[in-house]
Amino acid sequence: MSTLREDVTDYLATRRAMGFKVEGLSKLLSNFVTFCEARGASHVRNDLAVAWATTPIKVPVTDALIARRMDAVRVFARHQHALDPSTQIPDEGIGNRRYQPREPNVFTEAQVLALVVAADTLSPRFKAITWRTLIGLLAATGMRPGEACRLSVDDVDLAGGVLQVLDTKFGKSRLVFIHPTTATVLADYLQVRRDWVGTTARACPAVFVNSRREAINPDRLGATFRQVVAAAGVTAKPGHRPPRLHDLRHTYTVATIQGWYRDGHDVQARLPLLSTWLGHVDPASTYWYLHAVPELLAHAATRLEPQASPPTGERTP
Repeated sequence: MSTLREDVTDYLATRRAMGFKVEGLSKLLSNFVTFCEARGASHVRNDLAVAWATTPIKVPVTDALIARRMDAVRVFARHQHALDPSTQIPDEGIGNRRYQPREPNVFTEAQVLALVVAADTLSPRFKAITWRTLIGLLAATGMRPGEACRLSVDDVDLAGGVLQVLDTKFGKSRLVFIHPTTATVLADYLQVRRDWVGTTARACPAVFVNSRREAINPDRLGATFRQVVAAAGVTAKPGHRPPRLHDLRHTYTVATIQGWYRDGHDVQARLPLLSTWLGHVDPASTYWYLHAVPELLAHAATRLEPQASPPTGERTP
């Protein structure tokens, strides 16, 4: 008989084979398995799922965290129940994810510039240069932070102004085109990086490396970015979560759509293009910004007003 940990390992292997990125799910389920093993449980039980989801382990428990934990157990339990009928599937009403999501943080141009400048306060100097370039690249392209961390030097074509983003979320790959000014900044950084890392065959191939000449760990970006945010004096609006590096992706997306509205373009027709650029699995993920950001709702409402006005002489019901 397989153990619960072996069952989770097999499940995650199946998800990976289907092209899913499972790093976050893997951490949650591993933590859950440890919780169950300490209580002698060999399969998923509803009471253990709730107890684990509501127990402070490393961070304070919030409704959002409970929802993420319950979702992780629930998706595994549905799979495992077909193989082991003794597996219980937590009810959808427990820790349901259907809560009102917080609006994304959208930085102003001044705030983005402040973040770039604040990166220069980091030490050692190479770390400051790396973070200044990383923040600038994310702001200019809308890439996911993890995608930037996984870029290799071979993925960068400065002459053509193209970055290859390979095997990213949902197994998708795409090309990201960069402005000549962005290419110039990236070229300057790569020269500094070569001087720091070296050019031997054993040298780290990642574009963004840390002070130990290793690839930056995407799971450790948050702590450094909080230092940069504090130095820049950037704060979140009421009701928003604290600023995150991922918010640069939100900022890029919203700025692009706002620009289309201002220039009179057909936003609906262009959203699939933006979805492809961002690496979204489908346009529905990009449409989320239209209702999640009040500024975009205002643009959309303004666009609809002329269509809603009745012809002269007619009365509305």
